[in-house]
Amino acid sequence: MKENSIEIETLKKVNCPLDVIAHVEAVTKLALDIGMTVKVVEVDMETLRLGAMYHDIGRSQTHGIAHGVEGVRIARGLGFDEKVLYIIERHIGSGLTMDEARALGLPPKDYLPETVEEKIVAYADNLVVGVKVVTFEEALGRFKRRLGSQNPAVFRFINLHEEIYSWMKL
Repeated sequence: MKENSIEIETLKKVNCPLDVIAHVEAVTKLALDIGMTVKVVEVDMETLRLGAMYHDIGRSQTHGIAHGVEGVRIARGLGFDEKVLYIIERHIGSGLTMDEARALGLPPKDYLPETVEEKIVAYADNLVVGVKVVTFEEALGRFKRRLGSQNPAVFRFINLHEEIYSWMKL
C-alpha cells in the first residue's frame, strides 16, 4: 500500500486545515483496516485509500453539508478518477436521498454510497470523531442525538454497519 504523502501535499495545496488532514488520515487507517478484514466481496484497496484520503477535500472551502459537492468540484479539477469522486460525493453520513439532499439545499440527486469502497469510507468516517475512533454504539448514539432516533439516516447507518460486518464473515 502506498504512503499518503502525495495526498497530504495535495490537501495542503488546496488549503485543507491541518485538523481535517489529521482526520482524513485517521479515517484512511480505519477504512484500510476494515477493507483488509473483508472476505466475501472484493475491495479495491487503492481506490479505498484514495477515497478515504480525499473524502473531506471540500472542507478546504466549507465545513457545511455541501463539502461533499464542493469536494467533487475540486477533485474533478485536479483530474481525480470517477471512483474517488463518487466516494467524496457520497460519504456524508450514511448517504443522503434525493429528498434529503433537496431539503438540505444540495443539488437534487441521490448521494447514497453504492460501491464497497464508498460504503466503507462513509462508515469509517462516522466512526472517527476528529482523530479518535469510536465504537459503532457511540457513533449511533451521536446520530440519534443529532437527528432523532427515528430519522431514516439512523436506520441507514445501522444497515451499513450490518452490511459491512456481513462481508467479514466466511
